[in-house]
Amino acid sequence: MLRDTQGVTSHAVLPIEVVPIVARFTGKSTCEEIAREASTELGERVPLDLVTKLATELEDALFVDGPPYRRERARIEREFASAAVREASHAGGAYHGDPIELAEYIDVECLGTRAANGGSPTRAANGGSPTRAANGGSAANGSHATERAEATRARLVGLVAPHIDPWRGARCYGAAYRALAAALPDDAETFVLLGTSHAPMREPFALCRKTFATPLGPMEADFDAIDAIATACDFDPYADQFNHKREHSLEFQAVFLRHLLGKRRARIIPILAGLGAHQQTGESPTRSRSVTRFYDALRKIVDRRSAVVIAGADLAHVGPRFGDPRALDEAERTRLDAVDRDSLARAERVDAEAFWEHVASDLDRRRVCGLGPMYSLLRTIDPSARGEVRHYEQTVDPEEGSIVSHAAVGFYA
Repeated sequence: MLRDTQGVTSHAVLPIEVVPIVARFTGKSTCEEIAREASTELGERVPLDLVTKLATELEDALFVDGPPYRRERARIEREFASAAVREASHAGGAYHGDPIELAEYIDVECLGTRAANGGSPTRAANGGSPTRAANGGSAANGSHATERAEATRARLVGLVAPHIDPWRGARCYGAAYRALAAALPDDAETFVLLGTSHAPMREPFALCRKTFATPLGPMEADFDAIDAIATACDFDPYADQFNHKREHSLEFQAVFLRHLLGKRRARIIPILAGLGAHQQTGESPTRSRSVTRFYDALRKIVDRRSAVVIAGADLAHVGPRFGDPRALDEAERTRLDAVDRDSLARAERVDAEAFWEHVASDLDRRRVCGLGPMYSLLRTIDPSARGEVRHYEQTVDPEEGSIVSHAAVGFYA
């Protein structure tokens, strides 16, 4: 399956036999060269007509970077740029689109604040038939992850929450947003939302100057704060704004935040943290003047607004789905648990550089997709704050064993 995460087109299902052909559609080879190379790989003749037909059909379906795709993308980008509202693109798929059902699911399955009427199963990741997600606990043995008792505590200044879909991440979302509810300052009206961009970015950060729609009501944008940050940038912070259109890492936080706050006045500052160039090299973002200027501007807003910083961030992605030859066995899952917790311990100390170094050192193996937003949170909150891991979990694909790990971490000052 080819899937367009940015929403220019939808998806295309191809026969597995044509993968050696389509995998060579990189823009570096002619159809004739692809036919020859695929023939060599497969050990049988691949007709040039077949390669040309596939290329033409995929181009017409907007899966090839050619004139049709560029025209349609330009049109959709213009529409998104001019829109005042970022629509809830995953409502009805990754979570309930109906506000009553959504509120019930969050209360019962995630927060556990109301008893379920006879219980309600967790839905599958694709919004299909109900099923129980296969989740591993803190020791990667299927047990529940440790959660400390909820209690009144110091002022919460930051929160790491998962961005896995709420069907599979219900317990972790619940732990994260219970922590926020227990220690949310009464005067907090601005929330900085830092998320992973699952699509490539040209610049290190992408602002979004739009209100986020949710089935439970809008999360209005803090336009003055966004403008102040943009003015301080020495790069275009809107160059990658289109990535916000389909990105779920911030949308899910907006949904939970809106539910938790009810009708309380609140505004958000939506930011996608790419830091792609630094993640590729492993070099600390502190070496970048542009990144430092951005963090300086963001910290001023956080201090001035007494804002709460929320990072929508998952941890490891391992197993066949992510390119590994096989699923992890029990011993390997236990080791993954330990390495993830080593990273989280550095985050708890609000040691941004130690966290970056630890995660970047095995980024090609653990594939921690939340490195950018979590590092950005640590660079932005009060450095005297201290974190507390409220929940850690390994969500395991029940069919082929791939794992996405994630955690809930509260930061208190």
